[in-house]
Amino acid sequence: MPSSLPASFVNRLKANFPGDQIYTDPADCWSYGYDNSRLHALPSAVVFAKSHEQVEFLVQLCNHEHVPLTARGRGTGTTGATVPAPHGIVLALERMNSILEISPADRYMLVQAGVLNQEVQDAAARYGFFWPPDPSSAGFCTIGGNLAYNSAGPRAVKYGTPRENTLGLRAVTGNGKSIRTGVFTTKGVVGYDLTRLLIGSEGTLAIFTEAILKLTPLSESVQTLRAIYSDIVGATEAIARIMSQPTIPCALEFIDRSALGIIARHSSLELPREAAALLLIEVDGDRESIEHSVANIEKAAVTEQLLEIRTAHSPQERDELWRVRKTLSPALRKMAPGKINEDIVVPVTRLPELVTRLDLIARKYNLVILNFGHAGNGNIHTNILYDPADASENERAHRCLDEVFDLVIELQGTLSGEHGIGLVKKDYLAKEIDADTLTLMRGIKRQFDPNGILNPDKIFPAGPSVNRD
Repeated sequence: MPSSLPASFVNRLKANFPGDQIYTDPADCWSYGYDNSRLHALPSAVVFAKSHEQVEFLVQLCNHEHVPLTARGRGTGTTGATVPAPHGIVLALERMNSILEISPADRYMLVQAGVLNQEVQDAAARYGFFWPPDPSSAGFCTIGGNLAYNSAGPRAVKYGTPRENTLGLRAVTGNGKSIRTGVFTTKGVVGYDLTRLLIGSEGTLAIFTEAILKLTPLSESVQTLRAIYSDIVGATEAIARIMSQPTIPCALEFIDRSALGIIARHSSLELPREAAALLLIEVDGDRESIEHSVANIEKAAVTEQLLEIRTAHSPQERDELWRVRKTLSPALRKMAPGKINEDIVVPVTRLPELVTRLDLIARKYNLVILNFGHAGNGNIHTNILYDPADASENERAHRCLDEVFDLVIELQGTLSGEHGIGLVKKDYLAKEIDADTLTLMRGIKRQFDPNGILNPDKIFPAGPSVNRD
């Protein structure tokens, strides 16, 4: 254990987290210093809590000794939000993984923070329900992580994000106080809405231990369509047309030409040679109305650039379409030594201008930019491919990113739809949030976490950086 931690602190840790509930060997702690951003900082210890009371004790101890504390689910985030402060402690919540209660009649599920998203979906499905947030890492990411980032996924276009699908929370603030927010009902306006404030706060205000999730009944029927266009503008115009008519798809995904090239090399999916963009559209509803809903979507999807539109004819074909979409981001890591992966959002009607100008920016900096994502929300995953070891290319990539963010703000968009800010985007925060609003946010942080121990140096500009591995 590094000498930076007082001996009395170390002894209390070991007394309250015995055996395999604490790692202190750097070799054991090393992997808990990463998340999917590939940033890294070695923690002094990793503590595995098994109860709310243990979380409360640890926060109180860290607060008293002014020791930085970073909560972690499974480390699937991409912005460095779960990378610990150097010589700080990681609180791993992966062992708090119990589903505590399911109430189908009241449409809620009470879970601990370490339960995996897919475990929630499987448990809810046994009663004919689902929890709408479905990030591509659902098989690995925890509910606590989903809430910390407000991570949504494709179904957000119809069913909303975790903020719309979480009724309440149990949490521990930075000064070690246990709080409960929200209600077990779908209506309630007593006091401030702290649930929505805490969701998306990236572990900087409080650590979630339990969540009351709002369940939604599974639809009787689901149909998946694939629409292919000869140019990107035609596809983005179709997105705006689809989202302006009454039938709301439960997913509307966009993939551009460059990303389609990756699909062609890594799957058996056959595409027309002229394909420049693909929309993956899913429609759900009751059996009696599903065909009418599909017909409405097909009609709205027609533009002059439409090459073909067809429906998946089997569950296997549907699963293959989604598998291809969800493996796109990992596949990009093989395309270049480095990538800058952003999850920008603009109003749906501004998508044509966004993708057109992104192409111009890519040409300006002589870089490849691939775009795909949750187009029904205007949420596009923009990936800048580059070689970090090439000084000139590295410099161009970051100037390119700066211009991309300026474009997003110009188009009345936001810098992040679901990945959060963490470490990698905090220096850009002032592009979107004015100084007075940032001051108010810092004040909220101090109220919840007066000693600044919870996930320090995240979200707000300032503070030491960590090393890129």
